[in-house]
Amino acid sequence: MTKQAAKTLDQQLKQIALDHLFIETLETRHSDRLDFHEVSVWGIKSALLAAYEAGRQAAKQD
Repeated sequence: MTKQAAKTLDQQLKQIALDHLFIETLETRHSDRLDFHEVSVWGIKSALLAAYEAGRQAAKQD
């Protein structure tokens, strides 16, 4: 994976986490209060579907 592809993937993951799980950052902050989140099952399902669709779109581009 190129540096640009890794950066794009990281940005997509951050956006999915924010949009579907309401998690502001995926960076480790060494605090249970900040690093562990209570997430609904429908939020997880929504995030997984978004990630799947992003993968499908990426496969079409290649």
